[in-house]
Amino acid sequence: MTEEGPAGANGGFAGKRILVVEDEMIVAMLIEDILTDMGATVIGPAARVSRAIELLGAESVDAALLDVNLAGEMTTPVAEELRRRGIPFAFATGYGAAGVPAGFAGQPLLQKPFQERDLGQVMAQVLAA
Repeated sequence: MTEEGPAGANGGFAGKRILVVEDEMIVAMLIEDILTDMGATVIGPAARVSRAIELLGAESVDAALLDVNLAGEMTTPVAEELRRRGIPFAFATGYGAAGVPAGFAGQPLLQKPFQERDLGQVMAQVLAA
């Protein structure tokens, strides 16, 4: 992964703590690798809503990336908690804007499948908010 994303090569997200909520292990590992390469510290990944909420209570988080659906469990409670705390976040889904939960239209969206630059662009947008 040598491609330089919008956040710059190796360090564009330095010092940022990003919560990753994703239930597919391979995808979670890919996201973690990309964000780490960009300088971020990954919190999680959390594969269940309860774990994501637990991490929010225990860790300092600057931003988050939420898979919309965790094995049939919608991540809306996590999104609501992030919104309540004023923590910026993006959704990740293969369903496009139609997959975003009601009340969250306009939230940054990472379309699956994605490439490294797509993740970098979406997270740069989230962190600039």
